[in-house]
Amino acid sequence: MTIQTLSDLAQAGALAGKRVFIRSDLNVPLDGGEITEDTRVRASVPAIELALKAGAAVMVTSHLGRPKEGVLNPEDSLRPVAVRLGELLGRPVRLVANWLDGVTVQPGEVVLLENCRCNPGEKKNDPDLARRMAALCDVYVNDAFGTAHRAEATTEGIARFAPAACAGPLLAAELDALGRALQAPQRPLVAIVGGSKVSTKLSILQALADKVDQLIVGGGIANTFMLAAGLPIGKSLAEPDQVDQAKAVIQAMQARGVQVPIPVDVVVATRFAADAPATVKAAADVGPDDLILDIGPQTAARLAQQLRQAGTIVWNGPVGVFEFEAFAQGTQTIAQAIADSSGFSIAGGGDTLAAIAKYSIADRVGYISTGGGAFLEFLEGKTLPAVAALQARSGQ
Repeated sequence: MTIQTLSDLAQAGALAGKRVFIRSDLNVPLDGGEITEDTRVRASVPAIELALKAGAAVMVTSHLGRPKEGVLNPEDSLRPVAVRLGELLGRPVRLVANWLDGVTVQPGEVVLLENCRCNPGEKKNDPDLARRMAALCDVYVNDAFGTAHRAEATTEGIARFAPAACAGPLLAAELDALGRALQAPQRPLVAIVGGSKVSTKLSILQALADKVDQLIVGGGIANTFMLAAGLPIGKSLAEPDQVDQAKAVIQAMQARGVQVPIPVDVVVATRFAADAPATVKAAADVGPDDLILDIGPQTAARLAQQLRQAGTIVWNGPVGVFEFEAFAQGTQTIAQAIADSSGFSIAGGGDTLAAIAKYSIADRVGYISTGGGAFLEFLEGKTLPAVAALQARSGQ
């Protein structure tokens, strides 16, 4: 994958005095106008600093929340982000509203352009809007991997019309890590796919079945696979209408001489609650009133052994209701095995990142992806529109 990067342009001295437009992902959680978790803001800093040090006049924008196009409500404003970004950069960051008609910014200065999704036509990737945005800059930088799967005016359209287009350091690092994990992995390649529904991740499971050496399923997905294997699941979350699809994934792996490990023991309760009594049962002994809320210790130990021997691990989704301590042991065991593995690991998805934070293993995971939907679509082998636009511009 050949894409021009911001670092390439900086090293070539091509940014001095230039107007640089950076599309970041600053979609942070807010509570009463206060940022409650600033990981995405901190992740945006390297691109901004790189452009500033190269002598560029820097404009940054992002979406925040789900505003109505053409309307900027106070809760949709990037004002709290501007304050936090200024603190991180050690310089004031001016917030600019109504920026489509022009932005005044000097070399060595950075401004934050108000919520881009308030602009009519942003989500529909209106070409006229994209051209207006492109006219504001000399260099367009996409540093928002989390939105790379969306063809919007600030992610795809502007990349086609700007005088120059490139990837920021965060986007470049994501693509490098994902490419390392899926295109030229150290073997064996093990994928863990958890979550509640097979239907939302069926295409991912099917795609991975052709690529990985071992496929581990967890959460509600594993319950559906248990049904496919003829095991009882009681009242557990599952999708009976997806059993045939689960069987097809199992058969695809078997055709390559690999088994999809079905839990041999599980942790059950009779109600979904943090204080529900937890009971370990053999998979075949699940009762009609049981809810499967975690994999059992024997299953967790087997999976952990596979993970410790992996050359590459791709992790998306917990294997149980890890938010409840009584049903967290399976996910904790998996997380610890990934941390202990000498192989390269890459993890993505909101619940996965929450588990990584809970078990304090962030510094022992090879790469933590900032993207949710983009991460999953890359795993499927889909073309990410924002990345394709940058590829098309490379070498121009």
